[in-house]
Amino acid sequence: MGNFFKSLFSSSEAETSVDEQTKENRKKFDVFKYDGIRALRMGKVSYGVQCFEEALKIEEDIEVLQFLATAYAALHALDEALRVTHRLVELKPEDVNVLLARASLFNQAEKGEEAIADCLRVVALDASNPVAWYLMGKVKKSGNDLSGAIDDLTKAIDIKQDFVDACLLRAEILLELNRSDEALLEMEDLIDLAPEEEAVYLLRGRVNEHLGNLSAAADDYGQVVILNPFNEEASLLKGALLMKEGKWEEAVDFFDEVIELIPSFSEAYRGRAKAKASKGDNEGAWEDEQKAVALDAERKEDEEVGGSKRPNFNDMYKGGIF
Repeated sequence: MGNFFKSLFSSSEAETSVDEQTKENRKKFDVFKYDGIRALRMGKVSYGVQCFEEALKIEEDIEVLQFLATAYAALHALDEALRVTHRLVELKPEDVNVLLARASLFNQAEKGEEAIADCLRVVALDASNPVAWYLMGKVKKSGNDLSGAIDDLTKAIDIKQDFVDACLLRAEILLELNRSDEALLEMEDLIDLAPEEEAVYLLRGRVNEHLGNLSAAADDYGQVVILNPFNEEASLLKGALLMKEGKWEEAVDFFDEVIELIPSFSEAYRGRAKAKASKGDNEGAWEDEQKAVALDAERKEDEEVGGSKRPNFNDMYKGGIF
């Protein structure tokens, strides 16, 4: 009888111990998981990775794997991001978003065949998925299969007529193929579709410039600057266009405004230097060139120390990674 009670109570104590350990592990898992999520939102991506890796040592959780893949992608650690995403595909082999995420990573890693294979798997599961066709178009463009890219992008747009990114990419390819008139027609539709989208006006400006419509191109670049005064590409293109037309003084004035708004923009100093030199102000041009060199050196030093832009995790899945 004594042995029976001893056995009974020993078993109960063991079960209690196991239950407490399970609760403790669950608590640790939650701490690591949510500390990792907070770290991502604060831009502390490397710390987030550490938290997620620790959480996965306790429990394999699909959401944590997704966050970890996203974090590795943000750090440009593509091999690690792919390693995690391979596991996600093993766990959810018919999950369209997981397959598209891996396809996007394959594309970034310049593994075009693997990217297309995943896109085709998505199409087999859901032929009406526009993102799969869009990603295949991106991959084929990268591989210089421009005709194939246009075909895939057209399929994406046929499925989702308001697919702005697909329309933009198709117009960009048309411009590369010197089919500028077709590209311009594409851009007119895009303006109606996305009247507040900077990239649309930027590309239409390039198309207009290619067609020789310099006044229209200047208006497009100017519209981008109105929408976002900090758009550096549009500022450079507008300044270059002014110089192309021989409007040196106007170009100097324009770059003055850009530099006042973005004093760390080294390429704006180089643009102004060119404009000043063209109108005979060699001393002013030399000073601007020296300032541009100094700003480039400062930026390089900041990057080496570890300064970087905070990744945007608000939209964790947009045609690719979670």
